[in-house]
Amino acid sequence: MATSTVDAVIPAPRDVVYQLFSERERISPYLPIQVTRTKDGTDSPGGVGAQHFLGRGPVGVTEEITALVPNERMEYKIVKGAPVKRHTGTITFADADNGTRISYTMDSTPALPVPDRILELVLHAMISQFVKGAQKAVRA
Repeated sequence: MATSTVDAVIPAPRDVVYQLFSERERISPYLPIQVTRTKDGTDSPGGVGAQHFLGRGPVGVTEEITALVPNERMEYKIVKGAPVKRHTGTITFADADNGTRISYTMDSTPALPVPDRILELVLHAMISQFVKGAQKAVRA
């Protein structure tokens, strides 16, 4: 299993940053991929159970939100589209002096033989795109 974590401060209040990540389609205009909700959650459209397609055209992955603690934590897993046995993401949110500190971790177990170090670099790059997208979004 490969794991990568990126810690960053986003210069915006915690509730704004939480919404950018937990309501996945909000960050879409600031990413190199499109994010589209394909299934509503059980208690609200973007709540637990909601599924989002992330990709370009027909190529991408489907994530499902598995846990939400408003303004504190969100968790998801990939349910379709990636050659993985298991892939999860966890994002935590905390106040920082100049905004919101996020800690974004991805854990992935590939279905194919991929060296952990290479997969960790890929995970780090994916997380970094979301962090950069959030930083752009709060400046817009």
